[in-house]
Amino acid sequence: MDESWDFECLSRIADSCLAFLNEFVDDWVANDMRVSIFKILLSWLIFSLIAIHFAWKVYGNTVNDMYYRQGTGQNGGTPEAAPHLSGWESKIEETLKTHRD
Repeated sequence: MDESWDFECLSRIADSCLAFLNEFVDDWVANDMRVSIFKILLSWLIFSLIAIHFAWKVYGNTVNDMYYRQGTGQNGGTPEAAPHLSGWESKIEETLKTHRD
């Protein structure tokens, strides 16, 4: 019984997609204002993605080098292990002030 429900669900999804595509093709052939705006926006999106792709090919290494941490260590300039914080130990040995002081 589950199998028939799954097949029915998939069949409805396929039918709705096919109906949407048929309506889309009819609108595309009619060449109305919505389709013209869609074509303009689609071409702008494709042009932008191509421009970004070529710009990244040309300037990608430069941008990556600008933001990549230089130096030695785990993350570029950061050391691999925490340094010994002697300043903290010397402050612990001192007497702590209370709010009365």
